[in-house]
Amino acid sequence: MKIGFDAKRAAKNRTGLGNYSRFIVRLLAGRRPQDDFFLYVPDSRRMPYINEIPHTPNLHLRFPTGRAARTMASLWRSWGMTADLDRDGITIYHGLSNELPLNIDRAHCRSVVTIHDLIFRHCPEYYHLIDRLIYDYKFRRACRKADRVIAVSEYTKREIMEYYGTPEEKIDVVYQGCDPVFGKEIPQATLHDVRKRHSLPSRYLLYVGSIEERKNLMLVVKALEEMQRRGSLERLDVKVVAVGRRTAYTKKIEEAVSLLHLEGRFMMCHSVTYSDLPSFYRLATAFVYPSRIEGFGIPMLEAITSGVPAIGCTGSCLEEAGGPDSIYVAPDDHEALASAIERLWTDDGLRLNMIEKGRIYAQNFSDERLGKALEDTYRKLL
Repeated sequence: MKIGFDAKRAAKNRTGLGNYSRFIVRLLAGRRPQDDFFLYVPDSRRMPYINEIPHTPNLHLRFPTGRAARTMASLWRSWGMTADLDRDGITIYHGLSNELPLNIDRAHCRSVVTIHDLIFRHCPEYYHLIDRLIYDYKFRRACRKADRVIAVSEYTKREIMEYYGTPEEKIDVVYQGCDPVFGKEIPQATLHDVRKRHSLPSRYLLYVGSIEERKNLMLVVKALEEMQRRGSLERLDVKVVAVGRRTAYTKKIEEAVSLLHLEGRFMMCHSVTYSDLPSFYRLATAFVYPSRIEGFGIPMLEAITSGVPAIGCTGSCLEEAGGPDSIYVAPDDHEALASAIERLWTDDGLRLNMIEKGRIYAQNFSDERLGKALEDTYRKLL
């Protein structure tokens, strides 16, 4: 069997869609050495992360051919790629990041699309109008044209059915796993080095994700303010380390932290390397992910895989990523978040139970289980 992948994000993105794309290719290429996997990359000059996929003999890179296709790579990805799919004899084409070539129905292969979220429909206030219109057109068309649709969570599946009217029987829920590196033991020397280089506190509450309004980091600031009012912030010596890309929203967080005189309690880290990230998790006392809405919420899974008690927010899919033994609060309830932090700082029994149960739950996202789920989806097309 020959399987083609839209590898634009796998080649050039460090964020969620890129990580997912590399995860899927790595998983399947390793499990199915008898098959060939073709990665269609729009720009051979911009693929800094492609080598993070272990090279195997059954992996093949494909780029636009001809001057026009190379010059207008986005058009090749939307229209011209289908000719390459036919030329390579692709059996199944998998759009890994919410879209398919617009003329996929002209290719002589079956198609699958992974839909990660429809947040732009659910929360349009976070997106520019033109972006919403483009996303809606591409996502809706992909759901209609694809032979199968993969949703990364039950929550996303319900969103696809509600907004696009996609039949339930056409959708498979196949969760995303996290990089195995988060479950591996880390030498004490490495942990010590990371703590020293980044000046990390001895105990801290970790956040990982973009510093943007939807991620709701302000809830953590308000929880610290509530703990300050209660007198527990100083007594428990709670500090926050926020790891994420700087955005315009970052300034709002910094202004709130300054206004409340919490500078010594709130640390921003905008340039943490991926190789250091597992140590940030492992050194944390607890993890918090206050996002209002996600398609899945991979940082919750990274946290429990790393053996860190996790706090998430209700309202979307974080319970699916963090499991029943993590703590969940409403996305506007800073008092509940403050109480949850206090519990994790004072109740060692609770922490140890959450660590143990979290690691057990994380086994649901093993390569073996997720690989089988993907293969089951492909098998429905043969």
